[in-house]
Formats: sequence, structure tokens, C-alpha cells
Amino acid sequence: MLRIRPAEARGHANHGWLDSHHTFSFADYYDPEHMGFRVLRVINEDRVVPHSGFGTHPHRDMEIITYVLSGAISHRDSMGTSSVLRAGELQRMTAGTGVLHSEMNHTDEELHFLQIWILPDRKGLTPGYEQKAFDEKERQGRFRLVVSPEGQEGSLKVHQDMRLYSTLLGRGESTEFTLAPGRHAWMQLARGAGTLNGQPVKAGDGVAVSEEGRLVLSATEPVEALLFDLP
Repeated sequence: MLRIRPAEARGHANHGWLDSHHTFSFADYYDPEHMGFRVLRVINEDRVVPHSGFGTHPHRDMEIITYVLSGAISHRDSMGTSSVLRAGELQRMTAGTGVLHSEMNHTDEELHFLQIWILPDRKGLTPGYEQKAFDEKERQGRFRLVVSPEGQEGSLKVHQDMRLYSTLLGRGESTEFTLAPGRHAWMQLARGAGTLNGQPVKAGDGVAVSEEGRLVLSATEPVEALLFDLP
């Protein structure tokens, strides 16, 4: 069964410096029908104007994944991390017992990224940070594993029984994924348009997947998509 969450149905907040769309309930946007999906709690599509950003703020007991679509994020945190995250790079931060961090756009270009929150498999984890670039060639035409519980295949490590895949498809290309029995999936289309198992999807759409063994994503225009394999 596929259930599409249309891009235009998401929550929306425009703060001037930040234009944000919320797939699930977040901050002042509350929808009891969309509180998350399985262990996936947040997908925010954020656009931050140049020379602005999120000042220092706290998190705890959450696995936070940042996926940059364009621009660059300057990240600083209370663990001593100071880094820049660019398009094609992913970041995983384990908030655990508590961490302070900031995310700023110090460039002259708009920053466009997805912030993803995953519920951890337990509370009270030691805070941690990891960052990695994934070459476009590794993701072209296939689902490339980018986050997993044990850091398999060079992916980032997350404290939860979930796996995140990224793919890039050219116009007319397709790729498929086999979902194990009892598993669920969420597909988030970051760019482009196409079909998932024959159902039309476009940029910003999300699709909840249950009781499906095979997923086929086809691109009618160039696509960038994320696929979450969830318990």
C-alpha cells in the first residue's frame, strides 16, 4: 500500500530568513494525522537566505540527519565540531544526553537542505557527529546506502534499525528496491518528478509504504530522492 503525502499539504512557515516546509508536525505546525512515520519523526525542507541561519540551540535523544541539496552549512557544536557541509554531503548528529549546535549560511547563495530526525533505539546515548560526501556516480541510477545501523558500505552510522538510501535518476531512468517482509518505507522526492509503482510523484512529495515487496521509481524529469527502509 502506498499513501502519498503531497508537497502542497505540508506545514509551512516563512520567517523571512527561513522558508520551511514540514512533512510532519513540527514547531507551530501540528497535525495529529502526521506526527511521523514509524521511527521517522521529522522531514523539514529548509531554505535559508545568505548570511543567516540557526543560532546555537539544544537537542537531545534524537538522531539528526542533514542532507544538503544546494549551498553550504557551517556547523558548530558543543562537542567541539566545526565543519562545512556542502551539496552531496550528509551529516549525522547523535544528540543523546544533550548537545548544543548552530547551523549557519555564511555564503552569498541560498542554502537548501533537508533536516531529518530519527527516533533513536534508546535514550541517553553519548553525543556524536559524523559527516561524509557521496559522489554522484555512486548514486546515479541506483539506491545508494548512505545511513545504516552499522555504517555498512561506507555509510554513516545511526542508532536505529533503519537504512537511508539516496538516488539520482536522469529523465527516463528507473531503479527498484526490494523491501523485506514486515518492513516499511518512506520515499521523499527532493527534486524532479516521476512515478513510484506507477503513481505520479513530484518534488516535495512523500510516500508512506507498507505491505509492498517491490518499489520501482521512474523519472519523467531528473530526480533526486531519498528512500527510508524502516522497522
